[in-house]
Amino acid sequence: MVMARTVDLRRHTDADGDVLTPDGVRAALDIGRRLESSYDTMISSGAQRATQTLACFLAGMGRLVGGGVIVNSGFRSSVEERWFDAARQARGKDLEAFRQIDPELVEKESALLGGVLRARLESLPEGGRALVVGHSPTTEAAVLGLTGQIVPPIAKGAGVRVIEEMGRYRVEPIE
Repeated sequence: MVMARTVDLRRHTDADGDVLTPDGVRAALDIGRRLESSYDTMISSGAQRATQTLACFLAGMGRLVGGGVIVNSGFRSSVEERWFDAARQARGKDLEAFRQIDPELVEKESALLGGVLRARLESLPEGGRALVVGHSPTTEAAVLGLTGQIVPPIAKGAGVRVIEEMGRYRVEPIE
């Protein structure tokens, strides 16, 4: 029997610049207490706000993660300012609105980020699970690049689950 590989993609909690606010810390600790999954590895995009969210998740979980915590800057856009520019100009916060402003950005970043997500899924053992803490809209772009599916904008602390079974992907929301 083939077992699924799963990556939970979550957005960091509330931040002021690149540091979590006190409310963001409390929210991340609360989310950590509610996480029921066991993860083989936990991954931060490398931004302080993502790494701090991940640390609070771990503190709230109160259990070990066998593969530890790693930073994979592939989950962070190298053209973050371009995303910010598109966000300021877009009439919405979803990828379709961003695509109206900068279609090349959405296309190229989705392909790049989707490749990083694919590599993470493929690196997991059968039945393996990973948790990635990153950003919006780049998390949504990663899902689009991997699955071709557009997911709604992800709220702070929320996320989506990408499940791979026998080369097929499905996406589920997670709170």
